Amino acid sequence: MSVHKFFIVDAFTEKTFGGNAAGVVILEDNEDFPSEEEMIKLAAELRYSETVFIKPYLSDNECDFHARYFTPTDEVDLCGHATIGGIYCLSKASDLKNCSIRLKTKAGIINVEVNGNDVLMDMAAPVHIATFEEGDMLARIYKTMGIAVPEESSISSLKPMAISTGLPDIMLPIPSKKVLDSMEPKMDLISELSKDLGVVGIHAFATKYDGELSAERKVFCRNFAPLYGIDEEAATGTSNGALAYYFYINNMLTTDGVLNVIQGESMERPSSITAKLSRLPDDSVLEKSKFKNDVKIRVGGSAAILASGLVSL
Repeated sequence: MSVHKFFIVDAFTEKTFGGNAAGVVILEDNEDFPSEEEMIKLAAELRYSETVFIKPYLSDNECDFHARYFTPTDEVDLCGHATIGGIYCLSKASDLKNCSIRLKTKAGIINVEVNGNDVLMDMAAPVHIATFEEGDMLARIYKTMGIAVPEESSISSLKPMAISTGLPDIMLPIPSKKVLDSMEPKMDLISELSKDLGVVGIHAFATKYDGELSAERKVFCRNFAPLYGIDEEAATGTSNGALAYYFYINNMLTTDGVLNVIQGESMERPSSITAKLSRLPDDSVLEKSKFKNDVKIRVGGSAAILASGLVSL
């Protein structure tokens, strides 16, 4: 049994008791990860949507740190809010200030920038998986939210899409913020759908003006992933990276665009998440797709440490 540094951190907020909480365990240079069983048990004990374990990575300079992410039931490849919160804690514990970090994850090596209290992380290359335009599947997706398929005019003909920037989710347009706030999602139906489609969950969103982005590029979201033990989440970095790509391929954001996301209001844990797009160099090797994928997506925000101490595993 070893003793490790331990934090509870609220990510995508500047104040405690806001944003999305995560557990963070920081290992020393010579320590290996605890067993998978121990890491799942700690995540289940904490009952946060994710707990991240971070350790220095010392093999052939491939990267600086290695992170593994656990829900109360499973290991997942990547978690945005746990990365933001985890690197924030690491920066405070290690006195890292303005710097760039290469972080090894199961979704690949990602770059993370630390700038004062703000942390900004690269998303994995965006991938459009599917569009759900009509038929039984479209009705089934909206049924999970307890609502009917909206009329096209109510959301400017936007369609649900499965998109991944590290983890696959369904981007689901909702007619209005009023409908978004009042929805009563059916967790059993979301779990069945997620399993059948091979996605983590559903990222439902509404804009201020009938499917159109306002000048401040603000969007309101709710995220549901009950298949992985998360009924609703107050902030989801990877999902909002995918949402920025959704708006990009629907010609609503440009390659220098910034998306400002408000999430967690329905849980009384408001989160503020920034997703930034930038154009890749023309000579970059791009994955072939019918959609535009000549962009780099980064997601970030601030964090606040609620508690710190030691944990024995």
